[in-house]
Amino acid sequence: MRWWSVANFASNAGTWMQLTVQNLLVLQITGSAAATGLSMSVQAAPALFMSLLGGTAVDRWPLKLTAAVSQALLGAIAFTTATLVALDLLDMTSLMVLAAVTGIVATVDGPACALLGNDLVPVEDVPSAIGVGALVHNAGRLAGTALAGVTVGFLGTAAAYAANGLSFLFVTAVIPFLRPAPGAVRHSAHAEAARTREPSGAGPDLSVREGLRFFARRPRLVALAAVTGISAIFGRNYGLTLAVLVTGPLAGGAGSFGTVSTVLAVGGIVGAVLGARLRRPSVRIVGTLAAAGGLLQVAAGLSPSLAVLLVLVLPMAVVESVSDTAGTAVLQTDPPPHLRGRVLGVWSSIGTAWGLGGPPALGLLMETVGARGALVIGGLLITTTIGAGLLLRTRRTPAPVPVPAKDLDTPAHPALEAVA
Repeated sequence: MRWWSVANFASNAGTWMQLTVQNLLVLQITGSAAATGLSMSVQAAPALFMSLLGGTAVDRWPLKLTAAVSQALLGAIAFTTATLVALDLLDMTSLMVLAAVTGIVATVDGPACALLGNDLVPVEDVPSAIGVGALVHNAGRLAGTALAGVTVGFLGTAAAYAANGLSFLFVTAVIPFLRPAPGAVRHSAHAEAARTREPSGAGPDLSVREGLRFFARRPRLVALAAVTGISAIFGRNYGLTLAVLVTGPLAGGAGSFGTVSTVLAVGGIVGAVLGARLRRPSVRIVGTLAAAGGLLQVAAGLSPSLAVLLVLVLPMAVVESVSDTAGTAVLQTDPPPHLRGRVLGVWSSIGTAWGLGGPPALGLLMETVGARGALVIGGLLITTTIGAGLLLRTRRTPAPVPVPAKDLDTPAHPALEAVA
């Protein structure tokens, strides 16, 4: 698990380095901010349509082999881009094609690497391992964003892509030496057993439809999707709302927003550490934290000064990070092992839809009521919606009815009482 965490840190740092440089590269080629947004959408779009197929592939194929091949392919794409940049042959068309291929491979790589990490620890430690993964992700994001500017300044744009390619090869080299921990979930073993089931149909169903059916019929997963969806649309887009708030009503500059972004990143790391200590994550915990985040967002929207906003931003980021960690733990532990890839695929499609539709909706809201109004209204919508859902859920939960032993024709026995 330590080796896997080190490899993931290197990979995340390389990925964020490439993403940062890619935006600058598109601006350099086209001079258009719209083209930058288009390149990001092209890379994200495959997740909207192909994540279910990617999750199905993860459930069907050996997990370590799937993760290693997908990491190697991502490395090859990064090296190809680096070569084209170095030879001054990269144009917008080839960049879009490479971004689209990256998005397609990522639909398999994402769930494969997530589930592979769970195989390395005992079942009871999976929530903690997911928290460690969130911590590694946030730390890699900070490191990669900082290294991007340094790398481009001293070595050029092609070096950033090459560094990302090396990080993928490092992960590929580590994967064959990973060994499941005693008492691990062993997703690979379940997938292999399902893949080689009897011709008569015995064994788990590995169809795409089965993954969708399981997700739709699982109330806690539907509730998790609803909680995360409303939070993603009306909150969390702090890079947009807080940027407008800081540079507008609070009369700050780019440096002030940089300080806010740093505090958000630090809060994300603190939240990941706290999230790693969750032993029994649940949808109720996710909803409660999201509602608390909504209230903090309301307070942030009413901030009279930048100093007050900075005080509120840290707990906002902490609550968001813990909530994300708890939600990810539910997603990766609730389904049976042979369905987890497809459940993550469904979730990736839903999350991509929110990611593509949320910012425009929030931007429209800000155009109508301003940055303060968007933060306040969005926070109130999040809190009241989740609060109403939790209240309805509490009222609808049936109370257990004890059955006295004297009403049974057989002597009192715990198992028989449970059946009754």
